[in-house]
Amino acid sequence: MMMEKNEYAQELEYLYSKSLVLESISDFHPVLWFHWMDAIAHIDYTLSIAGFSYESPRSIMAGEYMRWRIDEEKKGDRPLFRPFVNWLAENHPETFSKLPMLWQGIYSDSDPAQYRSFRIVLDPSSTKPIPSIAFRSMIDDLFAKELIKSLYNGASLATLFETYKRSRSD
Repeated sequence: MMMEKNEYAQELEYLYSKSLVLESISDFHPVLWFHWMDAIAHIDYTLSIAGFSYESPRSIMAGEYMRWRIDEEKKGDRPLFRPFVNWLAENHPETFSKLPMLWQGIYSDSDPAQYRSFRIVLDPSSTKPIPSIAFRSMIDDLFAKELIKSLYNGASLATLFETYKRSRSD
């Protein structure tokens, strides 16, 4: 039996209407690319379970990816992303303020937002679902041209990440 599309399924469609076809993703900074794609995956999973159900094939497949990414997040320089975001907040607040809302919330030590059971949870003390329109804002943040341009190796955010990485080894 097919469920009627709710507002979360519509936001999922909005997510998949986006494209990176004009970008050279192989030229993106690998750590920033991983966390960008990871944010998209968390949005996909959260919208899938809100728009369909935990047992839908879409949610099951997304859950499998989410389990795989737990180990992937620990590889290479990827663990530096959270401290990098916090470093930006302290040392480059103007750049931090331009980060996607999801990155600011999830990775900032001063924000309660988190991934719980792979779902996006903005306020752990609330039992209310995230309004569907908030996901549109998250999606638009992640696909903003300025952010996408900054993900390329040698671009502004990638350069700051490399600066941060070097400062940790000094």
